[in-house]
Parts: sequence; structure tokens; C-alpha cells
Amino acid sequence: MSLIFNERQKLLANNFDRMSTACFTVGIATPLAGYLYNIGNFANTVRLAELLPVAAGWTIAAVLLHIIARKALRGLIS
Repeated sequence: MSLIFNERQKLLANNFDRMSTACFTVGIATPLAGYLYNIGNFANTVRLAELLPVAAGWTIAAVLLHIIARKALRGLIS
């Protein structure tokens, strides 16, 4: 029974970690690339001062999801 439980815990942790990676990609990497390379005139449409608080929120979400993933791994049965 503990092997099945451990695999489910690892799957849960992986899901949360993938969600944190998605938050980073969608909320930080993509807008930053759009701003730096001025894709679709993005840098002229959005100011950096508007972009930073949004990126901070996505960073917090990504970190929290990663912490949840790590906590899920603490529940593994040895």
C-alpha cells in the first residue's frame, strides 16, 4: 500500500511543480521576452512599471506552488 501512496504523492508533487513552472512561463518569461524584444509593439504599449507588479504576483504564485509540491513530498512513507 505504501508504494501506491508514495507514487500518488510524487504525482501530486509533480503536478504542483509543473503548475509553478507554467506560472513562471506565462507570468514572467513571456511578458519579459515580449518587453525586451518589443514583440507586437509590446514595449511601447505596456510600461515596465505596470509589468513589475504583475510579474511579482506571478512569482509569488510560482513559489507558493513549488512550496506546496515540496510539502507533498514530505508525506512519503519510507
